[in-house]
Amino acid sequence: MDSPRLSRRLLRSVLPALALALATAGLVGGGGPAPATAAPMSQTAAAATTTFSDEFDGAAGSAVDGSEWQIETGDNVDNHERQYYTSGNKNAALDGQGHLVITARKENPSNYQCWYGTCQYTSARLNTSGKFTQQYGHVEARMKIPRGQGMWPAFWMLGNDIGQVGWPNSGEIDIMENVGFEPSTVHGTLHGPGYSGSGGIGAGYTLPGGKAFADDFHTFAVDWAPDSITWSVDGNVYQHRTPADTGGNTWAFNKPFFLILNLAVGGYWPGDPDGNTAFPQQLVVDHVRVTTSDSQTGTGGRITGLAGKCMDVAAANNANGTPVQLYDCNGTEAQRWTVGADGTIRALGKCLDVASGGTADGTRVQLWDCNGSAAQKWAISAARDIVNPQANKCLDVTGNSSANSTRLQIWTCAGTANQKWTVNG
Repeated sequence: MDSPRLSRRLLRSVLPALALALATAGLVGGGGPAPATAAPMSQTAAAATTTFSDEFDGAAGSAVDGSEWQIETGDNVDNHERQYYTSGNKNAALDGQGHLVITARKENPSNYQCWYGTCQYTSARLNTSGKFTQQYGHVEARMKIPRGQGMWPAFWMLGNDIGQVGWPNSGEIDIMENVGFEPSTVHGTLHGPGYSGSGGIGAGYTLPGGKAFADDFHTFAVDWAPDSITWSVDGNVYQHRTPADTGGNTWAFNKPFFLILNLAVGGYWPGDPDGNTAFPQQLVVDHVRVTTSDSQTGTGGRITGLAGKCMDVAAANNANGTPVQLYDCNGTEAQRWTVGADGTIRALGKCLDVASGGTADGTRVQLWDCNGSAAQKWAISAARDIVNPQANKCLDVTGNSSANSTRLQIWTCAGTANQKWTVNG
């Protein structure tokens, strides 16, 4: 949480892993011969594992679970924030309805002293350092953020080695930050050696129609794998980063991180509260969850087909509708696929999709936002067919051509070489 800002202090992260639950399917196409074997789908991987989950159930007014979170106290001169972070349940407490409420108040009942003199505000900051760390996975929080000039809520992660290497060498993954003067926009950012503070690598996501994030709960997440981090809001992917984005600087994110939640008041980036900022303000957290990613098996790998070439996302573009094609294997992110327990096959944070949910021979396949539809469900047979059960058709290389950039499609299963695939081979 150190955008046009300096460094903050401690926290932690997560890990994605995998699963491949594949159902039995009859693979005989309507107009062609049956595949070589219509064997049941292989059940080759375990389901995703939840490694951290806090649903914030408990009595109203009680503090967070001390076995999962520690409470930081004090001020923060580095960012010129105005709040004093208090201990216990003074500014972070359960509401008895399954939420954690972090409250920022314009008060100083205990004469707290800050970098600028007597503190004007109190708030809270929690982290999982020393209690939970993870490397890779799906990390999410469902939250309703506060509103008003000077408010700065954040959900983020820090490298667990920060005590040894310092910041920004530790790396920082900002999953969600909002500054009060942008009520409709949140930001996701990476900080590391050579790209920290105002030079962080990131992007914003803006709600349509001028809606404000403070009006409702939203789910903020990253999907994190080796050399790959993808951000989403309510399942809508808006940013994907790899080592290619660091300008030759070190990618600092292939190691364990810990989690942080906080609500800051003021600072270099958001600016200070003004006369229109109402207090108290609240960051309401419905849940925080970390899983080994129900969308992945292993860390992802290539899927090879005709002539030993790879299933590839054209130009490594993760825009909706990008063609999926055959191409020389080159080890890029555009060819790193993960197979999920939910039947999806994913790359670059999106799903392999049958265009318009079509079922006819020759319907092209593409990359698209994962949406749980039948157009994004696939089964892999022991005979190496990749089948879309809705269409009862096989993933097929158009025209049996092994030329680079040949589009992939669905076609009646025929057992031919252009319909045979090796997953992570």
